[in-house]
Amino acid sequence: MHFATLVSGSSGNATVVGHKNRNFLIDCGLSLKALQQNLALLNISASEIEGIIITHEHNDHIKGIGPVARKLKIPVYATAGIWEEMTPSLGKIAEEQKVIISDSFSCAGLNVQVFPTSHDSRESYGFKIHGPAGSQEKTLGIATDTGVITEDMNRYLRGCDALIVEANHDEERLWNGRYPWYLKKRISGNRGHLANKQLAEGLLEWIQGNTERIVLAHLSEENNTPQLALSTVLKILKNSTIAKDNPDLRLRVAPRYTPHELIVLGED
Repeated sequence: MHFATLVSGSSGNATVVGHKNRNFLIDCGLSLKALQQNLALLNISASEIEGIIITHEHNDHIKGIGPVARKLKIPVYATAGIWEEMTPSLGKIAEEQKVIISDSFSCAGLNVQVFPTSHDSRESYGFKIHGPAGSQEKTLGIATDTGVITEDMNRYLRGCDALIVEANHDEERLWNGRYPWYLKKRISGNRGHLANKQLAEGLLEWIQGNTERIVLAHLSEENNTPQLALSTVLKILKNSTIAKDNPDLRLRVAPRYTPHELIVLGED
């Protein structure tokens, strides 16, 4: 199984996940042109995308769905509540392209499990994705919009081989920054976004001996930096037994506008 974030942050979010030449998107917060360009950087054709799975209805996660779904003629997977909220924003989508999800389902040959996160949207979800069945089956956990770490997140993210998880802001930069008070309260609240330290504490619970790769995603452009996110998380992890137990564990930050390298689980 392979994956890469295509864009990440409040300006847009999208991730490609797949196996061999079969792929799907988690969210589509970028234009069709940008999608095609960013996929090409990974040697993936847009024609190899078999569906779009939606985490929640905020614009930075759905703004490209309509044009992309119409052009590629692919299904869009979302819960009933998300469909109600986002349908007016998408333009015309054929009924056969609208797939309602609730628990687990398959897309592009991979099994996807759904679990709720805590965000200020109608509904918000993370996903645990299972690679093709067999001795090398791997799992990828994704949770990028949540104000707190929930028991569902602990249940589904613990022991994944790879994680794409939110390290949105540094608490000091947020509270000392120029955002208005209401926005600071929203971001730091239980239905906002995870701070670097919160995420690191979650990783202490989720990382197991098999965990290979972690991607820090949805960083705030105003209240965080890639260097600060990495240094904060690494400092906390290095003070635990995780560093000794997982010498091959690799962390990186998701770029804001471009994809990172395609990560293939089980390979260097």
